[in-house]
Amino acid sequence: MAGLPGSVLFCCTQNSIRSPMAESLLKYLHGRRIYVDSVGVRASEIDGFAVAVMDEIGVDLAKHRPKTFDDLEDTSFDLIISLSPEAQHSAVEMTRTMACDVEYWPTMDPSVIEGSREERLEAYRAVRDTLLARIRERFPPAGAPQI
Repeated sequence: MAGLPGSVLFCCTQNSIRSPMAESLLKYLHGRRIYVDSVGVRASEIDGFAVAVMDEIGVDLAKHRPKTFDDLEDTSFDLIISLSPEAQHSAVEMTRTMACDVEYWPTMDPSVIEGSREERLEAYRAVRDTLLARIRERFPPAGAPQI
């Protein structure tokens, strides 16, 4: 597809919520047309609320294994999209040794929201839906599945 990058790396702080959501959404919409990966500045366990809200739209995040920039086997990406200030710094550092574009999509960390289970899930849904809208706009899904 013309205009789409060949490879995209999403990054956030811990690779446990935002960047795995973005990675799985882009993969769901474009399959193998774009190589997609995600990392964090630090790695943590995948967040259960993230798994739950992605499952609501039919996207399985349960098997995601968080990793860091240091864990990347290949650093040749056409585009790096950072979702947190800390990840933006690391993404810019990567471009010192490789030529690629970097975009910063400031995205709220839903894990900081306190309240009932439903209130917390709503925060995660808001992040999911924001990322989905942004991904659809940036990477138009001609003929891709609708979620």
